Amino acid sequence: MTFIARLRTGMAAVVRRRIAGPDFEAAHTRIFEAAGPRWFSPEDPIWRVHADASMFVGGIRALLLQSLHPRAMAAVSQHSGFRGDPWGRLQRTSAFLATTTYGTVPAAERMITAINRIHSRIEGHTADGLPYRADEPELLAWVHVAEIDSFLTTHDQFGASPLSATERDRYVEQAAGTARRLGVLEPPTTVAELADALAAYRPGLRMTDEAREARELLLKHPPLSTFEQVGYRSMTAGAIATLPIWSRAMLELPTLPITDRVISRPVTRTTLAGLRWALTPA
Repeated sequence: MTFIARLRTGMAAVVRRRIAGPDFEAAHTRIFEAAGPRWFSPEDPIWRVHADASMFVGGIRALLLQSLHPRAMAAVSQHSGFRGDPWGRLQRTSAFLATTTYGTVPAAERMITAINRIHSRIEGHTADGLPYRADEPELLAWVHVAEIDSFLTTHDQFGASPLSATERDRYVEQAAGTARRLGVLEPPTTVAELADALAAYRPGLRMTDEAREARELLLKHPPLSTFEQVGYRSMTAGAIATLPIWSRAMLELPTLPITDRVISRPVTRTTLAGLRWALTPA
């Protein structure tokens, strides 16, 4: 095996282990090769967006944005175990997205039922004494809106195959189907509705100690090797560069338009091109 081939194989193994755990091949086979009807096909926008390497950047952006909702972040901080096992949380989220996007309908429905069961048992109070339940439609909708806005925004900026305006609306509509099954009452179904939904949450968003802790873990102290951090930090730069200016201010992150345009975004595109190369079978 040549050096280039070893590099390609090694990069792919590291990424797959991080996002899917040690049983990536078994999980991939179980999801993609199982016989049965599926909600989506390779021609659907949701299939294309969730398969693109830009999702790595979108995931970081979504976590940063989601952290600004005090009650939602309190639930994550008190119940998800993200401090002790951040990769486990990522792998569970990855498994959910993969199963509901690419898996058979029965497999997707089982996954959603399991998530709903877990949410029904999670409740508590913020540091300010505000109550929360993980199955509240308002909190479920916030998580959904922040995710879909992030996945779509980063795909627009860094995706290998950009969506048309019609396809962007279709993506939001397709994602809404899964959101309804999770308990979101009226998820947005167009890009315009998505923007309105995100804007409606702004008055209640703010920086909290839990959000600051999540920001530090994501941006300053990620549990990665020195080699892994090189690529990861270029992706965090892209995630920050695509955040709304108002959210960057809340997260106490600098707004540097020229740096974003000239350095951060090009570096992120280069990193993602390398990931696509590594993850594409030779």
